[in-house]
Amino acid sequence: MSRQTVLNIENLERTYGQGKHALTVLKGANLTISAGEMVALVAPSGTGKSTLLHSAGLLERPDSGDVYINGVATRGLEDSRRTEMRRIKIGFVYQFHHLLPEFSAEENLMIPQLVRGTDRDTARSRARELLEYMKIGKRATHRPSELSGGEQQRVAIARAVANGPNLLLADEPTGNLDPETSDHVFHALESLVRTAGLSALIATHNHALAEKMDRIVTLEGGQVREL
Repeated sequence: MSRQTVLNIENLERTYGQGKHALTVLKGANLTISAGEMVALVAPSGTGKSTLLHSAGLLERPDSGDVYINGVATRGLEDSRRTEMRRIKIGFVYQFHHLLPEFSAEENLMIPQLVRGTDRDTARSRARELLEYMKIGKRATHRPSELSGGEQQRVAIARAVANGPNLLLADEPTGNLDPETSDHVFHALESLVRTAGLSALIATHNHALAEKMDRIVTLEGGQVREL
């Protein structure tokens, strides 16, 4: 039985600058990711990796082509609708955790839920459940400065899925960690993705981690290629 397509990138074109200074980064890029599928994006810096992720996450509009999230074309949507889809359908994890320093781990998970309109008790319960799942439940009341690098990134991963998105986009999620911690964090990320049935596009330079995913793609000449 075929799985539902969650992310469909079709003929994406993206150029920065104008005239002699124009730099075309994406040239008809195509990529499809199904529900429950983890795809590694392995490509050198400067090849358009961040542009592809930002376009998939509705942070940038392509010049042409489109990004479909659960079958919905997004390029022509109003900014308010794109923001709503980002908030509900997409989770983001970056190399640096970007946690709010004045709030506890639990509160960092509650905030995106409260912004969405979830009531406080439900948001707190969901936050505690996720932190327990990530094996840092005992650190729920600690602020980011009181957590290790691996713990901070686990909180960031949990925050990314707090609103129950369909798609997880990660940009070097273990790139700032030592190898052993990197393995532990990736295992937690993979377990969460598999259990929740998420689709995930994960940019990484770590080939050992990439090999653990379902597929590996790269960017060559502005287009997505399977490895």
